Amino acid sequence: MNSPGPKLTAAICAPDELQAGLAPLARPLVFTNGVFDLLHRGHVTYLAQARALGSSLLLALNTDASVRRLGKGEDRPINTLEDRAAVVAALRSVDLVTWFEQDTPLELILACRPEVLVKGGDWAVDKIVGADEVRGWGGTVHSIPFQFERSTTSLLQRVRGGP
Repeated sequence: MNSPGPKLTAAICAPDELQAGLAPLARPLVFTNGVFDLLHRGHVTYLAQARALGSSLLLALNTDASVRRLGKGEDRPINTLEDRAAVVAALRSVDLVTWFEQDTPLELILACRPEVLVKGGDWAVDKIVGADEVRGWGGTVHSIPFQFERSTTSLLQRVRGGP
């Protein structure tokens, strides 16, 4: 990834450097993941709520190839991983940004052992990847209800002249 600038670079960490990136972060660590393609009010509200559950927030982004495998559309993601990482790294609520190529973030969850695992309200707690593992080492798992019904898919439909 190209550097988005010195201030933001500090908040972006390649997966193979995750342990070094995590070392200065205060615990309890909150882990969440997703695409975060076209950042909207729902995203930033959710990330602030997630961050409030601990002392630091690690956000893991799906790589571009991983997003395409999710079936969100042929032209998704709209923004590249590099751009998505730079945008979310600029948010006050996000302490560290990394990414994953796999279909799920389980490998990263196991590597960083967060005390708190969080997903959005469209995920039942028992369906959240890594929930059993995080609970197994004494952590908690949360599904944060949507405060604002927003989605990148619906924004794209509006932009494209849909309902």
